[in-house]
Amino acid sequence: MMNRITLFSMVLGAAIAFSSCSPKPQSKTENCFTLKAEDFQKTIDGKTTNLYFLKNGNIQAAITNYGGRIVGLCTPDKNGKMGDVVLGFSSIDGYLKAKEVFYGALIGRVGNRIAKGKFTLDGQEYTLPCNNGVNHLHGGLGGFHNVIWDVKAATDSSIVLTYLSKDGEMGYPGNLNVEVQYLLDSKNEIVMSYKATTDKSTPVNLTNHAFWNLAGEGSGTTNDQILTINADAYTPVDSTLIPLAGNEPVEGTPFDFRVGKAIGTDLGQVETNIQLKHGPGYDHNFALNKTVAGEMSFAATVVEPVSGRKMEIFTLEPALQFYGGNFMDGSDTGKSGKAFKYREAFALETQHFPDSPNNTNFPSIILKPGETYQTQSIYRFSVVK
Repeated sequence: MMNRITLFSMVLGAAIAFSSCSPKPQSKTENCFTLKAEDFQKTIDGKTTNLYFLKNGNIQAAITNYGGRIVGLCTPDKNGKMGDVVLGFSSIDGYLKAKEVFYGALIGRVGNRIAKGKFTLDGQEYTLPCNNGVNHLHGGLGGFHNVIWDVKAATDSSIVLTYLSKDGEMGYPGNLNVEVQYLLDSKNEIVMSYKATTDKSTPVNLTNHAFWNLAGEGSGTTNDQILTINADAYTPVDSTLIPLAGNEPVEGTPFDFRVGKAIGTDLGQVETNIQLKHGPGYDHNFALNKTVAGEMSFAATVVEPVSGRKMEIFTLEPALQFYGGNFMDGSDTGKSGKAFKYREAFALETQHFPDSPNNTNFPSIILKPGETYQTQSIYRFSVVK
């Protein structure tokens, strides 16, 4: 069986063609945003942060190279009114002070959890810092969300970010060169393309951790938004959210989103369903239905019934993590001036499976020297009237 690196390269081919234009940070305020680039200009660890505005079709995005974050994404509702559907802050200081550290960020080297921060590769055990109870989460405290990315190129509709993760960073082996492109295309999509190479074998599982509310940032609960996930199976977890073994069918469980339903439909079972209790709520991996491993295919849809906004997700990845905002408690106040409260946003992270380095029955995330890691995910926006 082909490993995912080879297969991704075949599927993508020339699909990831990164721009070589010079970067163009913008200081003006774009139509949908009240954000100012000067509020994102700061020197951290000797590197400069900035804010970049992208626009194409009917959508706009604001991206900062601090953590490679999507600061905001604006898309019209069924009446043509623009709304910012990604949670974020109005300055770099907002991100530095936030209780939740992953807002909109690029995640790596390994998205999701690694049990007890340990894995063995080529006969050697590696120990990673534990930043989520007894486990390692999203690359650790010094993961990709917390570094300054270099801006290789920027145009009106795209930005290319690069980062060298040095051998031993957060305990991972190998010098990992990473390149990520955010592209707004004419089909009202934000296309996220990832590429990486290494000089030592190392686990890699890159994703983005945007928190979404299709009614708009600070617009209240997302429990009434209609979610569909193209998955016949999900990954049960223990009380620390580490996979128990393999996948189980969603049929007959609160994890069945094959036919769209309101996110909050089954949350009343949080005390009686052990998996929801572990969350508490949804914080689980879904094994996406794939005809061919590594193909670009439909993953999920969310519809906000009042505004009519619709988001569709397509990915080369085998899985999707659905997190329902269970730990949001109002501690952070976003660019809308409103606090981020309990279950007022969700994350849908395209990914490989949690704790993959410790589970031989999951697809491998090991990248070897001479190989190129490539993957891509697409978030498409439209309206339902």
